[in-house]
Amino acid sequence: MTAEIVTGSIDTHLVILDQGSNDTVKQAIHKQVLTPFLELQNAAQKAGFDLKICSAYRSFDRQMLIWNAKASGMRPVMDPFGQPINVQDLNPWQKIQAILRWSALPGASRHHWGTDFDIYDASEMPEGYQIKLTPDEVQGDGLFAPMHDWLDGYLDSAKSGFYRPYAVDKGGIAPERWHLSYRPIAHKYAQMLSRELLATKLKSSDLILLDVVLEHLDDILQRYIIVD
Repeated sequence: MTAEIVTGSIDTHLVILDQGSNDTVKQAIHKQVLTPFLELQNAAQKAGFDLKICSAYRSFDRQMLIWNAKASGMRPVMDPFGQPINVQDLNPWQKIQAILRWSALPGASRHHWGTDFDIYDASEMPEGYQIKLTPDEVQGDGLFAPMHDWLDGYLDSAKSGFYRPYAVDKGGIAPERWHLSYRPIAHKYAQMLSRELLATKLKSSDLILLDVVLEHLDDILQRYIIVD
């Protein structure tokens, strides 16, 4: 069952998070992360922020839909600065690297585990605003930058268990200031994600560019997946 959790094949480890009537899309997180998250949310509220999740658990199938839409040009693929690029101008391996810069490989997404999620400050949301999850939202004069500036200090000082796995650009995944992970559980799942497990899951899928992904899987693991 643990292997199925790691690859996003089941959701029995999750609980639905109640974020109020204004949230039309219900988010699911790991059962053991619920209490720590509510404590984090309460701390943010005391500091004047309405910390909420805009994307938590994603199944393998959901992640594959995102991947395939980007690989086929039906969904935007961003450059390192968050600007759209034309993937049709890239060869297959270049295309895969461009997708991986911002989107996880299905079966290897930390969002499968329910321990990781993307956050925003609901108190700063203008009516009708669509969250983009791009750097301009979370730094400088961005809408959600003040909450993340506060969170910098909170994560450093509090023993909350949360951290940003993609805080630093190491040449693989782009920094994602909005992405939080609950380390005590996420680390265990990260240790269980092996090349063999991932390859087996991918080979039974309809992933676009599967052959090229498998050819470069060792490189993908080192550059885009192993962060703990």
